[in-house]
Amino acid sequence: MLGQRIAHPPSTKFDEEFEIPVPKRLKRGDSTESIALLQQEYESYGDSPRPDARRNEVADSEVESEDEDEGIPRASQTELESALPPVKTDKEAIAEYEATRAAEAGLDFKDRLGQRKWVQGKSSIYVDAFFLALETVLDEESHLFDEAEMAVFQKWRDMSYEGQYLYVRLFLRKTAAWHRIGRLKYYGDIADLNAAVDELLQEHSLPAASATERIAPGEAEPPKDTVLEASFTFADGSTDHIDSLEEASSLLLLEELKVLAKEAKVLGKNKRELLKALRKTSQKQSGLGWSGLKRSDTEESFKSEQSEDYNEDTGLSDGVGTNRDSHFIRKIFAVTGPCIRLSSAALKLFERVHLVFYRSTEWTEKSLTTIILARLSRRNFPEYIVSRSNNIFTSRSALLEFEASIRTQFAVDTILEFNGTVTKDGLQKVKDIFEEVYPRWLSILAEEQRKEDRVYESGEGAYLRRFSPAWVYTRIVHKGTSVLGRFKEHKREHQMLCELLDQHLFHAARRGSWYQRKALLEEHYMHVLSPDDGRNEETQKKYWKRIALRTCEDGLQDRNCHLIYHHDLQKRISKLERQLNVPKRLQHDFGHVRLAKPVERFVEGTRVEKERTPSRNGRRSSTGGGETGMTNPRRGGKTIWLDPLEDNGECSVEAMCLSFYRSDGWKGYHSEGGIIRTLFGYLFYDVLFTYIPNVFQTAFQTCPLDLHTDAFYPSRFSEINARLNEISNGAGVEILKRVHEQEKERQTCVVGIDWGFEIEDLVEIVECFEGEALSTICKVMAQEYGQRGGGIPDLFLWDKERGECMFAEVKSENDRLSDTQRLWIDVLSAAGVKVELCNAVAKEVIVR
Repeated sequence: MLGQRIAHPPSTKFDEEFEIPVPKRLKRGDSTESIALLQQEYESYGDSPRPDARRNEVADSEVESEDEDEGIPRASQTELESALPPVKTDKEAIAEYEATRAAEAGLDFKDRLGQRKWVQGKSSIYVDAFFLALETVLDEESHLFDEAEMAVFQKWRDMSYEGQYLYVRLFLRKTAAWHRIGRLKYYGDIADLNAAVDELLQEHSLPAASATERIAPGEAEPPKDTVLEASFTFADGSTDHIDSLEEASSLLLLEELKVLAKEAKVLGKNKRELLKALRKTSQKQSGLGWSGLKRSDTEESFKSEQSEDYNEDTGLSDGVGTNRDSHFIRKIFAVTGPCIRLSSAALKLFERVHLVFYRSTEWTEKSLTTIILARLSRRNFPEYIVSRSNNIFTSRSALLEFEASIRTQFAVDTILEFNGTVTKDGLQKVKDIFEEVYPRWLSILAEEQRKEDRVYESGEGAYLRRFSPAWVYTRIVHKGTSVLGRFKEHKREHQMLCELLDQHLFHAARRGSWYQRKALLEEHYMHVLSPDDGRNEETQKKYWKRIALRTCEDGLQDRNCHLIYHHDLQKRISKLERQLNVPKRLQHDFGHVRLAKPVERFVEGTRVEKERTPSRNGRRSSTGGGETGMTNPRRGGKTIWLDPLEDNGECSVEAMCLSFYRSDGWKGYHSEGGIIRTLFGYLFYDVLFTYIPNVFQTAFQTCPLDLHTDAFYPSRFSEINARLNEISNGAGVEILKRVHEQEKERQTCVVGIDWGFEIEDLVEIVECFEGEALSTICKVMAQEYGQRGGGIPDLFLWDKERGECMFAEVKSENDRLSDTQRLWIDVLSAAGVKVELCNAVAKEVIVR
């Protein structure tokens, strides 16, 4: 289901408490397709709605939470988080808001939100944010929940504040895990922790549900323990639910496990090996310290010891005739104390509420609080029409099928992406799922097309369709189609590619890759797999090559085929025309977009090396400094250089190269895309906030929710292309100045715009761009804003006197271009923008 943390496969060694080696670099494919698909695979919810997003862990106690952000990578942002302004969401920011004023008696959560009044131990921004999500959904979309589920919500409302607070904090943690009650020390908000725990463990009865669960294609039945029964609890206790050594041993920390392993006389190099050895010992032995028969091994004494060894607290016994599990479980409980975890059925229900509220299957602790902090912040937001629809899911069954489709897709991704090399059995499982999903996909596809033709206004359905099971099924069909190719079923694969291209509603960002694959099959395989209709072999080959040529032409003419695929399609067209002996005058001429290789430049400078320092294990941290005693920078690591224009102060390699260009008369920024995003925000300001239903869910957004999806471009096709034409015709400076005059003083929160850039510099930059080139770059951003934010060359340079602008990608001796960087270099080169590859060379190395 949604939002639950799924354990990583053992092969990844993710949970071992030892240093994990750096993963190998992915092999780069030969075409743009391999690059684009790798980037698009999981960068947006629409391309990969995952059922189980790993959330940032919330500390067990206030003390532990002090360093919770150090060294922990940030989780990917949800669509709602991406649309909200960058407010402070750390512990200090939350404490600051909760301590603004003492709360007045009798205020409910809506009053507290309106008046900014919280008091520790009586109200919390976490609980209020949870309430905000719940009450908003029930006010607008209560039809998605049955009687039993509504009863659960009422039990939640009736719970004490301390019980609610504990539940919400556990909800934001690794929700599938057990938590030691003794370490849940929320002293500031929970005065009586045991009472709060007991409240969560209390059993509640439920009315019978009138709705029946429907089995979705690709899924035999809903996951275990996710359906509400006649009674439920908000949490489970370890005493009643842990009865196996495997589950109990997972509660131990490594040091605790080592102590238990020493007592059991088992060895292991790491936590996984120690657990395996302990369980193996438990299965083999019959009792602690028993070797051979003793006088007490009589039937009477056996029965007597069984009764004596029975533990009423755990309900376990470890008599001579049993294995060692009960003994070790008691040992573990003695170390950990009682534990608690959230009950699965209620948890999944609240995750469903958050899916409906956030319009996303992923959320984090920051998702829960950012919307409130954004509301309370004193910031200016763009003016737009807020339109929170209440018909994203037309019925409860539609919501449940959407959830089920996500689980099915996750099963496919687990086989293809997360378990190493895919076996033939794994491919067959994916194919079986594909065959089961395929008929349902066709059915929903026809239904969605009817909605598009008769119900939705222009562009209205683009974002809503992301919450249709057909959106997820389309991705499963896409994955299944690739599996058909692995099985050499190329004729069926070609048929599926034709069907995917025939529909224009789902996954527009993949259309380019479908055209590429379809053309490849037609060029190399279809002449053998299709009837020849009396044509000889050579004629049959030419027949299918002409079809492949038309496929590439269709791809270039398809407005939803993104620009990043055009180059490969153009190359295939040129090759096919030569093979078919098309007359020169009839061949396509792509000279205007022929890619120019980036100019390589070598910039000499002085690099600074730090002396090696002993590591924790006593060895030198360097891996190859030689006799000089210097560190040897790892591949891709940051290097330190001297800036000759800043009194030889230490700087990054990018700053050193920027100083070189400045000395040659260029102006510039080390912006890594900041300039491009700022220009896009300025030039498309009014387009971004054009009214489109359902994409402005709150009044505190910096961009529409669909900006980071492939629904943004087709929903505003006319407006975007009109603006691109204006930019091509030289109106960029006028648009830039107009937006700056309107919004600069208010410092309006707009995605991408950095108000720190001087308007004079921005005007010069736009003037140095060829209108057509700037238009092409903006089109790429409009089509794939979420995927093209990274990879833009490090330096942006311009020279007003020469009327030129240029990008420079800086590389030191240990760096190399990534796939995203190569893709952007191709895009810029095709647009006619000069790109240089600036190689920093150390003419001198000094040690400090």
